Amino acid sequence: MNWTLEVVVVPVADIDRAKAFYSDQLGFVVDHDITMGPGNRLVQLTPPGSGCSIVIGEGVVPRMPPGSLQGLQLVVPDVLRAHAQLVERGVEVGDIQVMGGDPDAVRQGGTALDNVGFVFFSDPDGNGWAVQQISARA
Repeated sequence: MNWTLEVVVVPVADIDRAKAFYSDQLGFVVDHDITMGPGNRLVQLTPPGSGCSIVIGEGVVPRMPPGSLQGLQLVVPDVLRAHAQLVERGVEVGDIQVMGGDPDAVRQGGTALDNVGFVFFSDPDGNGWAVQQISARA
């Protein structure tokens, strides 16, 4: 049996600000932006190439404190390019980190960063994201 993760609810304080961050700065595709009445809005966004979406909204999603979701992870084939793209798009992102591999992997680049190369950023509410390089998934 296959079990696929399709949607993750991300708690935000300001739906429009979060939608702009995820779509304009991160390049997520806006799949839906539906208002079902006062206080009931759902926005679904999908990272390019992903089979899993995020949902932000009010009234139709579980109530969680904005910024309380940590550890969301995206996988890219090239963390150096991903880092450069995030910086270019105005995302406040940390330096590339090597987690458990050769500390010189950043200088080496390429497959030296596979599985061990990460960058971290937060959305405007403080929800924490990691980006990991796994080039085999390209």
